[in-house]
Amino acid sequence: MTSRVVTIGFDDTLETVREIFAKASFHHLLVVEDGKLQGVVSDRDLLRAISPFIDSVVESARDLGTLNKRVHQIMSRKPLTLRPESNLSEAVALFLTNKVSCIPIVDGEFRPVGIVSWRDVLRYLVPMDEAAEAASAASAGDPPPAA
Repeated sequence: MTSRVVTIGFDDTLETVREIFAKASFHHLLVVEDGKLQGVVSDRDLLRAISPFIDSVVESARDLGTLNKRVHQIMSRKPLTLRPESNLSEAVALFLTNKVSCIPIVDGEFRPVGIVSWRDVLRYLVPMDEAAEAASAASAGDPPPAA
């Protein structure tokens, strides 16, 4: 679980969301109202909602206008969640049975306290030094190390 949670509000603009994603190394923002989780916005949600012509030579005022949309217009509502005491197998089961790429972790009052992505699960299962070694071997064409 990542305990550093970045939140936004219903009325934040997609321009704000875009700026956060441009500066950060994560792909999900939790939407919070009165401290309670209301939804999730992913980088894919953002890309579907804004014009693909932004920052191009054919960009128009209409394209830029898509950045004025509000978070509540594109967020996923009623996200699947887990509690801090949930275990890894519960997270894996949710990932496998639903089309989600993150699971917010909430306390008893539905306040976000963390987030788990499928990447977090992989990092837990295969420590970074082993993953780097396997990736290096794969790019060199070597067979993977024996388990």
